[in-house]
Amino acid sequence: MDCVVLDADCVVIGAGVLGLAVARHLAGSGQQVVVLEAEKTIGTQTSSRNSEVIHAGLYYPEGSLKARSCVAGREKLYAYCEARKIPAQKIGKLIVASQEAQVPQLKSLLQRGKANGVGDLIWLDREAARRIEPEVECVAAVFSPSTGIVDSAALMLCLQAEAENAGALFAFCASAARVERRGALFAVETAEAPGEPLLCRSVVNCAGHGAPDFARGIEGFPADFIPPRFFAKGNYCSVSGRAPFSHLVYPLPVPGGLGVHVTLDLAGRMRLGPDLHWVDTLDYRPTPGVEADFRASVAAFWPGILQRDIATAYCGVRPKISGPGEPAADFRIDGPSVHGIAGLVNCFGIESPGLTAALALADLIADEVL
Repeated sequence: MDCVVLDADCVVIGAGVLGLAVARHLAGSGQQVVVLEAEKTIGTQTSSRNSEVIHAGLYYPEGSLKARSCVAGREKLYAYCEARKIPAQKIGKLIVASQEAQVPQLKSLLQRGKANGVGDLIWLDREAARRIEPEVECVAAVFSPSTGIVDSAALMLCLQAEAENAGALFAFCASAARVERRGALFAVETAEAPGEPLLCRSVVNCAGHGAPDFARGIEGFPADFIPPRFFAKGNYCSVSGRAPFSHLVYPLPVPGGLGVHVTLDLAGRMRLGPDLHWVDTLDYRPTPGVEADFRASVAAFWPGILQRDIATAYCGVRPKISGPGEPAADFRIDGPSVHGIAGLVNCFGIESPGLTAALALADLIADEVL
C-alpha cells in the first residue's frame, strides 16, 4: 500500500484572531498546521476594525454559544494577556438608561447578564452613576466591572508568534479557493497556486466574511449547511480633548447592535461607534458625514459631546449570517456532529464578541479536530 505524504495535519483558513487562536492551540498540541490568509498579514479585517472591547457577556441569550464563549473567553483572555504582558485593562463599563421608559429594558439586561454567569453586575441609580462618571446623564445604569479593553494588534501578534514557535506555517496572499475530498483526507487548493493542493487530515474554516463562500468550494459539502452572508457596516469617530471618563459608557442596545457608545483606547483616547447599518458589499471606506448623527446619539447620555470636535476615523464590517429584521444569529461552530464530514469545522457568523471569545472558541474547535 502506498504511503500518503501529508503537507499538514490541519489547514486553517484565515488569520484573524480566531484563526490565530486555533492555529496556536492545534500547533501547541503537536499538530502540523498551515494557515492560509488571503491578505498580506494577520487580522486586517474584522479582528482589527472594532472597539477592542473585552465584553463581560451580558448581551446574549442565555445558553447561547455567544454567551458561553464570551464569559469563558473573557477570563481566558485576561489571564493570557496578564501572563504575556499584552496591554489590557479591566476598566469597567456603564450601560445607561437615558429616560424612565428605558428602565425596564435595563433591568432585563441586568437579569440576562446574571443568567449568563456575569455575577459582578451592579445596579446604580442616577446619583450612584454620577459618582462614578460625573459627566454622564442618566436615570439609572448598570455597572459591569469585568468589561475591559485590549490591544488587539499585540494580542494577534502574540498568538501568531506562539503558533509559529510551535511549528505552524503561515502563507499570506494565499486565497483558499476549493477543497477536494480524497477519502478521509482533504486537498486544499489556493487561487494563487492552482493544481498544487495541500493534503491534510482536517480543515478549519475561519475565513470570516469569506467563510460561506469557502464552504461552497468544498467538494460534496451540502448547501443546506451554508448560511447566507450579510454585511453590517459600522463607522467609528475620534473625539477631541482629554477623556472625562475612566470607564466605557454604553447606551442600551438597539436593533442590530449595541448603539453608538463611548470607548477608550489604552492611551486614554476616546472614540465613538459603531453605527451599524446594512450594506451590499465589503467596503472599508468610512461613510462621510456621520458626525452629526453620532453627536446627537451620544448627547442623550453625555451632553459634553456638544463641546467636542469629532471626526470619522475608520470603519468595520461584521460578518453577519442573519439579515435585516431577523434576530441576531448565534455563533456557529459546525463540526462533524453537524454536517457529518470528519475533520471539517466551519466557523460562521463570528462577529462581536468574537475577539473576547476567541480563546474559548479555539478550545471547542480543537476538540472537534484532535
